[in-house]
Amino acid sequence: MDLKGLTKTYGTGTTAVAALGPIDLTVAPGEFLVLVGASGCGKSTLLRLVGGLDSPTAGTVSIAGDAAVPGRNVGVVFQQPRLLPWRTVGGNVELALRYAGVPRAERRDRAADLLDRVGLPDVARRRVWEISGGQQQRVAIARALAAPTPVLLMDEPFAALDALTRERLQDDVRQVGAESGRTTVFVTHSPDEAAVLGTRIVVLSRHPGRIAADLASPLSRDADGAELRETADYVGFRAEIAAAVRAAAA
Repeated sequence: MDLKGLTKTYGTGTTAVAALGPIDLTVAPGEFLVLVGASGCGKSTLLRLVGGLDSPTAGTVSIAGDAAVPGRNVGVVFQQPRLLPWRTVGGNVELALRYAGVPRAERRDRAADLLDRVGLPDVARRRVWEISGGQQQRVAIARALAAPTPVLLMDEPFAALDALTRERLQDDVRQVGAESGRTTVFVTHSPDEAAVLGTRIVVLSRHPGRIAADLASPLSRDADGAELRETADYVGFRAEIAAAVRAAAA
């Protein structure tokens, strides 16, 4: 994935506000890139541009040489699950499989496999309102994985969850990312979350949002999440990210 000269400006003339850029960034296949920074630095704006959900003022986004098209080469998980309440849990995932071109006869089993992959093996027949917020977000992740897109974008998907559920989902996402081999771009304001998830951390400055730091993670992707959080390497890397965020916001 390549971003070249990417900028976003809101308004025109004397009221124009430069929100982002220019951003030049290349993300390797299979990389787990975390965008982190203070509020208002343009993290979500950049994610929307990468996902083809908004148009840049200038610059380009390309995924394997093609423009970003949601559902075709980009999957998105938002802060809120955005599930269809009139469908069952399994039905939400099956709908994504339908749009991905999976034959009807295969959808139920494929949906069950995806739900099992995110730790929900027995909820396919339940209604959305019958499961917790954390479980709903897992369903949203399973739905995003249903489409065979090479890139997965996640916009602070755990921000509204309690700390324990957030850690569990972080561990799920780490595992799914490693197993699927997809390129993932994850937005967060938390150095803790950035450290545990990312193979690479990009810190954005504010007004306009620009790349202030680009950090490669020294942490093992094979380590258990709970054990990883207790290591000196994790504590040190989290501190390095936090210092970079503070410097970028100054």
